[in-house]
Amino acid sequence: MAAPARGPETLAHDPDAWGFVEGDELAPGRIALERLGGGSDYEAYLIWDDHLHALAVAKCLRPHLVDDAVALRHLARESGLVRRLAHPVVVRGFGAVLSGPRPHLVLEHLDGPTLEQTIRRFGPLAPRQVLPLAFQLASALAFLANEQVVHLDVKPRNVIMGIPPRLIDLSVARPFADATSITKPIGTDAYMAPEQSDPMRAPIGPRADVWGLGATLFHAVAGEVPFPRDADADLEEPRERFPQLSWTQGPLPKETPAALATVIGACLEFEPQDRPSAAVVALELQPLIGELKPERILGRPRPKIR
Repeated sequence: MAAPARGPETLAHDPDAWGFVEGDELAPGRIALERLGGGSDYEAYLIWDDHLHALAVAKCLRPHLVDDAVALRHLARESGLVRRLAHPVVVRGFGAVLSGPRPHLVLEHLDGPTLEQTIRRFGPLAPRQVLPLAFQLASALAFLANEQVVHLDVKPRNVIMGIPPRLIDLSVARPFADATSITKPIGTDAYMAPEQSDPMRAPIGPRADVWGLGATLFHAVAGEVPFPRDADADLEEPRERFPQLSWTQGPLPKETPAALATVIGACLEFEPQDRPSAAVVALELQPLIGELKPERILGRPRPKIR
């Protein structure tokens, strides 16, 4: 999907990988084609699905977790969320196998780079690219908020650049009621709202996703995270692990349009109640998009009406 496949040499150093190769049957009617990547709990494979008669992605629990009750419960929760959250900018799901030897989700295959890969390859995005992307992501987060769900891991790696872009990976997403009971940091350090970094200071809710959106847009515009961590930081010390708790935000490039900088700054307000909702962010972005010259949006030419 977004990550490159890993070859035999890499898999040799990953003893808890499934090790499927092209042609292996992952499940009846689902044939592995390519390993796309993996995390601590999951591996992702590009597959051919006979029932869909199309390419898809299988997100498989790692072998040591196939009988783990907590991991299976998390997989079931993600499956339910993906099935329910049907939106043009949120990754779609096509079912799940929640028991047996290889529990997995089936997700749509999105053929494109992540925002993280795009920034790494081409550098910071121009405002005319950032503004439509920001609007689409804010709209998706407004939808999640309407559905009483918080994503908790909005970051460039979880945005697939396409038309439209897609927000992926609901593995740590929670209903609002469950999010308020979180007691330890959850998410990806550099993109976590202060209340995610220190859940005891404030309840976690939809404004945490707005903060993640702000951090993601800052990275897209500046080419780096808004709160860089020192290389020698003590990860056992919360204020060193999470610089956002000390409010030491880096500067945006001088050429950043003032209106866009204002939106990003509002998303990165320290207190959740001081941030706008995702729906308000989308409304603030609409007139900025309207000011763009119409020839090119996200790098794609628009057809001219004759």
